[in-house]
Amino acid sequence: MLRNGVVGNVGQPCMLRWSNRIRLTWLSFTLFIILVFFPLIAHYYLTTIDNLDDSGPRIFEPRSGNALCEVKHVQDLCRIRESVSEELLQLEAKRQELNSEIAKLNLKIESCKKSIENAKQDLLQLKNVISQTEHSYKELVAQNQPKLSLPIRLLPEKDETNFPLPKSPNSCRLHSCFDYSRCPLTSGFPVYIYPLDQYQFSALIDPLIKQAFLETARTNIYVTNNPHIACVYVVLIGELQGSTVLKSIDLEKQLHSLSYWRSDGHNHLLINLSRKSQTQNLLYNVSTGRAMVAQSTFYDMQYRPGFDLIPSPFIHAMSEPNFLEIPPQVPVKRKYLFSFQGEKIESLMSSLQEARSFEEEIEGNAPADYDDRIIATLKAVQDSKLDLVLVEFTCKNQPRPALPTEWALCGERADRLELLKLSTFVLIITPGNSHLIASTGCSMRLFEALEVGAIPVILGEHVQLPYHDTIHWSEAALVVPKPRITEVHFLLRSISDSDLLNMRHQGRFLWETYFSTSDNVLSAILSTVRTRLQIPAAPIPEEPSKEIPHKTGKTAGTDPNMADTGDLDLGPVETEPPYASPKYLRNFTVTVRDTYRAWNTAPGPFHLFPHTPLDPTLPSEAKFLGSGTGFRPIGAGAGGSGKEFQAALGGNVPREQFTVVMLTYEREEVLMNSLERLNGLPYLNKVVVVWNSPKPPSEDLIWPDIGVPIVVVRTEKNSLNNRFLPWDTIETEAILSIDDDAHLRHDEIMFGFRVWREARDRIVGFPGRYHAWDMTHQSWLYNSNYSCELSMVLTGAAFFHKYYAYLYSYIMPQAIRDMVDEYINCEDIAMNFLVSHITRKPPIKVTSRWTFRCPGCPQALSHDDSHFHERHKCINFFVKVYGYMPLLYTQFRVDSVLFKTRLPHDKTKCFKFI
Repeated sequence: MLRNGVVGNVGQPCMLRWSNRIRLTWLSFTLFIILVFFPLIAHYYLTTIDNLDDSGPRIFEPRSGNALCEVKHVQDLCRIRESVSEELLQLEAKRQELNSEIAKLNLKIESCKKSIENAKQDLLQLKNVISQTEHSYKELVAQNQPKLSLPIRLLPEKDETNFPLPKSPNSCRLHSCFDYSRCPLTSGFPVYIYPLDQYQFSALIDPLIKQAFLETARTNIYVTNNPHIACVYVVLIGELQGSTVLKSIDLEKQLHSLSYWRSDGHNHLLINLSRKSQTQNLLYNVSTGRAMVAQSTFYDMQYRPGFDLIPSPFIHAMSEPNFLEIPPQVPVKRKYLFSFQGEKIESLMSSLQEARSFEEEIEGNAPADYDDRIIATLKAVQDSKLDLVLVEFTCKNQPRPALPTEWALCGERADRLELLKLSTFVLIITPGNSHLIASTGCSMRLFEALEVGAIPVILGEHVQLPYHDTIHWSEAALVVPKPRITEVHFLLRSISDSDLLNMRHQGRFLWETYFSTSDNVLSAILSTVRTRLQIPAAPIPEEPSKEIPHKTGKTAGTDPNMADTGDLDLGPVETEPPYASPKYLRNFTVTVRDTYRAWNTAPGPFHLFPHTPLDPTLPSEAKFLGSGTGFRPIGAGAGGSGKEFQAALGGNVPREQFTVVMLTYEREEVLMNSLERLNGLPYLNKVVVVWNSPKPPSEDLIWPDIGVPIVVVRTEKNSLNNRFLPWDTIETEAILSIDDDAHLRHDEIMFGFRVWREARDRIVGFPGRYHAWDMTHQSWLYNSNYSCELSMVLTGAAFFHKYYAYLYSYIMPQAIRDMVDEYINCEDIAMNFLVSHITRKPPIKVTSRWTFRCPGCPQALSHDDSHFHERHKCINFFVKVYGYMPLLYTQFRVDSVLFKTRLPHDKTKCFKFI
């Protein structure tokens, strides 16, 4: 029972569990049927219900908007939608209209801004013009010196009235024997040279002298072919060739028969050149009337001071000396302290034997003859062997003919020069006859000494040296009275090396300028007469600019790399037109005032004064002192109280511009890029592009408009010397010489310009170079390595004065320019040599920049392998031409503290160099 009961009780839970499972299964199945089949049935019913009755309306079919609107609330929604859509369309139209009005107003605003800027510029320009006009007016009122035009040239009458001769022809002076009416100050000093076929004795003149004289006359700037306007009439009378003798009476008759002699020969100049030591005194016992005489031999009673002149001997007829044969000026001291060679033979036959009768007419006794004492003293010095000297009083060969009491020359000219090359000093003993104040023999000795750099020591103060009233000879020679012969040795040993070198430099300058060539001799004679008459010298001609027409396109943009200077202003961009440097109007004053001045006292053909910035014959813009004539505006302040550094140039010339000269050769793209980089550069007057190619620029080439004129100049030939021609289109003193591939920022250019204004006589630039001595090869080398020392600044990016363009093109030896053309190189070295030789100062380097080539530009000539070898040769050749190394080393570099340090605006009144 228990078992059945247990079993029964156990079965009940099992049944419950089974029944529960059935219920869950049924429930799940029912739910599945409802969820699956009921939607299907409903979907079927809904989709087929409309097909039952086609005539009735379909309940579930898609309806149109109008149908939907039949429902009231749907219609309200439709009305709201349409209203909103209409309002949106209206707002969009208004928005577009407002945008259009805003765009128009923006355009008007921009136009107004431009108009305002233009008005400001116009107002500023008007203010500048008014201010400058006021300043000019005040300057004229203060100076009370109105500008005058040249007076009308009054030509002399053809039939001139004769005025009485002075009491004695030997008493002629300019005031008594010269007709000033034929030579007005503004006449230009016209000189008429008689054709040689107009007088018979011209056939007897040395052919070499005649040929050289005529060739020189053709190119002389003062010579005219119109005798009616001539100031001076020149007659060449010697020297005669060979042993030809011309009677005095015949010479006098032929002179008096000249076409414009006018009975007394006033305003005539008789020239007797000397090529040999035995030149005849043709004009002895000849009545020359009021004619001036230029010859190398004079007695004191024959010479008329201030009227006659003593020229240099006529040795070389070539156009330029052979500089390779001239010894260098260094070392200062040579083998012999001094030397002398000569022979005095009283019985020596002279071509001036008639002078003995002339001496007999002179009253009084001649001074004591010191020649014996001189011979004894010099021999004693030679025997003492304190210094190595060479004195010879007897010629090894037949001596040259000479005047009585004169020391004859020994040997050939080449032998004499070899001895002089070994001598620091050379003695020139004047003739024993004190009445012989000038002789050809002494002039020959002086010429040879200056030629090879031996310093002349002239024993005898009574003699007159060539051009003595014009040249300050104490700068190049020693003149010692004969009684001081015993002190000569002490005097020569006491002179320092620096003084010796300066005297040798000056002697070389005098020889090159007034002695060396036929052109220099004739120019020196005419210029001496012109200086005595106080007529200003003719200016050096400027190079005419043959412009190439070109098309100018749109305004060039400003390169941000060029103009990016941070918060530093470069200065105002001048709104006024290009301003030329003030003209210099003091030529006459300078001519009178500067007659005597060291290094500039001798009036050459163009008055080359190497050690002074004042040159009365150069055009006005070539005067260093011309820069000081600018008028400083009233109220501009003085010293540190002036305008801020960033607002004005300052200095003594607060208003000044510069000209860019850019040399180019068939690199149009590079050139255009370089020109565009100049756009907006302050104080730029104009750009002169020197087109060095024989082919003209491309016809379709469009040149940029940089705000200043661009003048393209055509050259006659491809030459680097064209870079330094004094083009007449350059109207400023300052020139920035720049290569067409140079890459300089505006702030660098402006800084260089400011520095140049503080040192106007020097080259101021960026890339520095130096020269070095090669101990192995005993020669000079050109070096471009980075260094703390320099002696040159390349003119591919440098400022210099236009004055040096004249000197480089017309005064500097032609051999240097020929070397530049031969190598197509070294023109920058030549300019550095010239400026250092003239000023004896090194150039000035600004900033730390060592190169200036633009990135990506085509390679230039400097990248050639032979470039540096040629520059080595150039330096050594230039040293031979100058006779010494004129370049000077410097460790000085100019940087601006202001350009590196950001200072407050009220503190930028200083300008410091480090």
